[in-house]
Amino acid sequence: MGRGVAAHRNARVDAGRGDGHRGGGRRRRRDGHGAGRRCARRTLCLGNPRGQTGPPARLTSGHARRLCHNRNVTSHGPPTSRSGRIAALLVIAAAVCFGTTGTAGALGAGDASALSFGAARIVFGGALLAIIALGIAARSRRGTDGTAPAYPAASGDRTGAAPPNTAPTNAAPPNTAPAHTTPTNTVRPHLPARVRLPALGLVAIGAVGVAAYQPAFFTGTRENGVAVGTLVALGSAPILTGLIEWAVRRRPPGRRWALATAVAAAGVAALSGVFGADSGAASVTGLGLAGSLGAGASYAVYALSSKLLLDRGYTPSAAMGATFGTAAVIMLPVLLTSNLNWLGQPGGLIATAWLAVVSVALAYTLFAIGLQTLTASRAATLTLVEPLTATVLGVLLLHEHFSPSIVAGLVLLVAGILILTTGRRLA
Repeated sequence: MGRGVAAHRNARVDAGRGDGHRGGGRRRRRDGHGAGRRCARRTLCLGNPRGQTGPPARLTSGHARRLCHNRNVTSHGPPTSRSGRIAALLVIAAAVCFGTTGTAGALGAGDASALSFGAARIVFGGALLAIIALGIAARSRRGTDGTAPAYPAASGDRTGAAPPNTAPTNAAPPNTAPAHTTPTNTVRPHLPARVRLPALGLVAIGAVGVAAYQPAFFTGTRENGVAVGTLVALGSAPILTGLIEWAVRRRPPGRRWALATAVAAAGVAALSGVFGADSGAASVTGLGLAGSLGAGASYAVYALSSKLLLDRGYTPSAAMGATFGTAAVIMLPVLLTSNLNWLGQPGGLIATAWLAVVSVALAYTLFAIGLQTLTASRAATLTLVEPLTATVLGVLLLHEHFSPSIVAGLVLLVAGILILTTGRRLA
């Protein structure tokens, strides 16, 4: 009798797998888990009940779907709509911090050249991020805060957990349920083999992108004027980020992203004044256009390298500290060879402190936390809030002229951001 009941149960499980059941294939394709497939994050979904070890039991597609989605996690770990909106708010907050750079320079370092000011921002801000990252890493190694290490282990274990076949010294009894822990970054996203670069290579590429942005941007504004140079640099950054990400990920950013980027780029054009009466005063040169496009490409390279580091399990502090610390070393000769008289003035010191703490350390930490959930292309489009912030601060604090084109630009920028952030699936 017992064997008959067991056989009947096994037959029902086999039917749920789709073996000989006409609806099994449809359920497997619709669920994404696959009927009868082991849940890829069973430890996260079930918490390994009653301290059991060994291979997880086979779950039907309905069980796996309900258990995983109760915790907003699937076998592939897609972020929820709520987490995507929170990440978008973090990136927008970072862009607001970025937008204070020009106002801080105008108020506190009016005598500084643009290149010297930009180099100081990267050197001091990058050094601060590197110090913060080293402090967090040292604290994690000592285990004083109970968090995962800031840097992944050399063996490839990104969670800092013990190897599966290694028993800890103070192991719990077999019938004692261990404390529930949530593993982080246990599933790597699929990447083509050609982009699986070493971590040091990604850090170097990102640092070069950060350092190259400053001279490229100022070359574009010097040759073609502030309006055209800013428009091409800021407008091309999200477009180039989306195209490069498409090539790397082999997945297009989506129509909503394209529409939002187009609307926001039109807003940047209106804010820059290229449609105004003086739009034809400055001639567009090839060198200036190359510099502005190079600035946009530099931003795209930095954003994508940071995203790849975060996808590999590196914490935001580790990824930003390594990237900007290296960029600070690259930009140090540029800073030392420029005129530094403005740094000896009280206003220059206050502006430098603001740059290091707010527009670099705080801003890029918020950006990296949001980038953990968002794609690089969407994050790049959201950072177009930066010129919006700079324009509002310029009107309020620097008493700049508030023209109808500025109003149109602000409306278009806000519309582009709303288009991107009001979708059902943001992340």
